[in-house]
Amino acid sequence: MHLQEVIFAATASSSGQGTLALHNIQTGTSLASFKQTNAARHCTAVVESGNGQGGFMLVAQQDKSILNVYNFQKDQLALKIVLPEKLSCLAIDPRGEFCAGATAQGRVYLWEVASGILYNAWDAHYRRVTVLKFTHDSAALISGSEDSGVSVWSVSRLLHDDHQNELPLPYCTFSDHTLPVTDIICGVGLFPTCRVLTSSKDHSVKLWDVASKSLLTTFQFPQPISCLAWDITERVFFAGSEDGSIHQMNLFRASTAEAIGGAGLTGIIRVEDESRLISVNQPLSCLAISLTSSLLLAGTATGHINVYDIASHQLVRAINSHIGSAVNHLATMLKPLDLIGAASINDIRDVVPVKPVSPFQRTRDAKARNAHEASILLPTHDLTPQSGPSEYTHEELLRDHAFFVQPTTPSSVPGVPVQKVADLEAEIKLLKEQLGKAKHINDTMWDTVVRRAINGKASGIKTASGDNAAMEIDG
Repeated sequence: MHLQEVIFAATASSSGQGTLALHNIQTGTSLASFKQTNAARHCTAVVESGNGQGGFMLVAQQDKSILNVYNFQKDQLALKIVLPEKLSCLAIDPRGEFCAGATAQGRVYLWEVASGILYNAWDAHYRRVTVLKFTHDSAALISGSEDSGVSVWSVSRLLHDDHQNELPLPYCTFSDHTLPVTDIICGVGLFPTCRVLTSSKDHSVKLWDVASKSLLTTFQFPQPISCLAWDITERVFFAGSEDGSIHQMNLFRASTAEAIGGAGLTGIIRVEDESRLISVNQPLSCLAISLTSSLLLAGTATGHINVYDIASHQLVRAINSHIGSAVNHLATMLKPLDLIGAASINDIRDVVPVKPVSPFQRTRDAKARNAHEASILLPTHDLTPQSGPSEYTHEELLRDHAFFVQPTTPSSVPGVPVQKVADLEAEIKLLKEQLGKAKHINDTMWDTVVRRAINGKASGIKTASGDNAAMEIDG
């Protein structure tokens, strides 16, 4: 099976008839649809299929304390979980091990997905939590709230048994926003050596450095910012507002490759209204960037999904199959191998089990936490049958390995004359020989000094012993 990128979208409607849908990113055609859901913004999470395990989707319902669970192998609801409270936002870590949910009262819950154990529940904010995000290494959870605060929580501390009876303290808190936080994007890198983008209704987007717990730069826009999308290389981000305007902000100057901003509280970059690059002309609800960083996806409150070419800012295609609903979540992923309707799905189901999801606990139980057993699927080899041109043979592996490990010859160094490389190598050889001779001379001198010192000390001891013997005889 060839790798294919798809669009994952979650919609909601006033009638309660929302959907989860997957579309071909090249043609916009629908690949699969999952119904019986109605999710608000930041209330959808997905774990992709991989490592021999089928992925799943979690959707918190906006009108009830229910969490719907779907998997890619069937279009029906796989599991319905009753939650302790109605969630205002939801997040799952990239490895699919822990799920975090927050409420309108500022409370955050942390569950283990495989066992359903409620590891922690605490009052993280004073007002409604609007967005939750895990870092890329799953080591930290970041929460944004209507109280304008952004808190970073260490997951290991939240899970530690010694801190279960204590109110969790955040690793750091970013409190420079003045109005509710609307979106959070985590940059790549291990926690805490990563950067974070946050947007707010105060017209600003702020770039934070987690390691130093400091503000790097503030971008001030003419409209309140409701959603963000950040390039994987962290060189450019897009900020969208509810009026349909999308601004592109380059974090490096194209001419000198020099980073912009970095002046902290005083480093405010004001974005003029004329810098608006894309106008959707519809209420904007979410943004996403393709895996190749070549396409920008914009979801609207009227059900449109517009795909723009980032280089030219031109509209490539529009997906209008969700008109009448609000597109509240957008993401791109590789097409799941076990997606319903795929070829040989019956054979794939036999070898690709679904990653386990257990009903979540509604209250904390210390005994269950200490005695629980989590189901883990161990991946095996050759889980997916391969055939045709997509098969990577052993001979091709050896050929590619030989290409990457071959020694670098003077002729293979780009931009350097062969004769110059040869002269440099000869000079290095001569310097190594001279260094060896100097080392040999130094070792010889050291040995000579040590021997003389030892011999002198020994002779001095012998003379002293003889004098003492003579004094005894005279006595």
